[in-house]
This record gives sequence, C-alpha cells and structure tokens, in this order.
Amino acid sequence: MKLTGLIAGIGIGFGAAYLLRDQLKSPFISSDKALQLVKQEFRKKGPIEGSWIFTVPEDYSINDFNHKVYKTGITRTIEGALEQFEAIVHAQTGLLLEVNKVS
Repeated sequence: MKLTGLIAGIGIGFGAAYLLRDQLKSPFISSDKALQLVKQEFRKKGPIEGSWIFTVPEDYSINDFNHKVYKTGITRTIEGALEQFEAIVHAQTGLLLEVNKVS
C-alpha cells in the first residue's frame, strides 16, 4: 500500500469519528453524576451516612409520561434516628423528580 493511501485512510477514519462522536455518546448523564447531584441536595439539610444507585437507567412513569431515570438512595441520621430516602433522578437532565422516605 502506498503511503498516500494509508494517510488518506487514516484521515477519513478520523474525520468519520469526529462527525459521529455526538451520535456515539450516551444521551444519559453518568450514574455517578446523578448520585453526586442527589447527595449535593441532601447535604443542604445535613450530613449523609451512606448512598447507593442503580447504575442502569430504568423506565419510570409520572403522570402518564415515561422517563428514563436512575433510582438512588440516601441514608442519614436526623436527631439520632437513622432515616432512609429513595430518590428518582431523570437520566438525561439530572433533575431530581421525586424523593420518598423509606423508613
């Protein structure tokens, strides 16, 4: 193969990758980012003892509209009592959609 053909092939490959980079990216924020956003909101009201997140976005319906969401959980101590919360985070925007007290 001639050097010019090799260079042209590499150039075309890089060009195609550059043009398709936005289409190859996931439309969702990372689960780590979603958990950080939830923890940031909870820290406004006090310290956090623990947290968890399901790393795969799930389908969730609110008022007959379906969304892809991350389900997260936060544990904290309030006035000496352990409290647990489940939070629903929109997987594309990171918006906190719902918070429910578990115990």
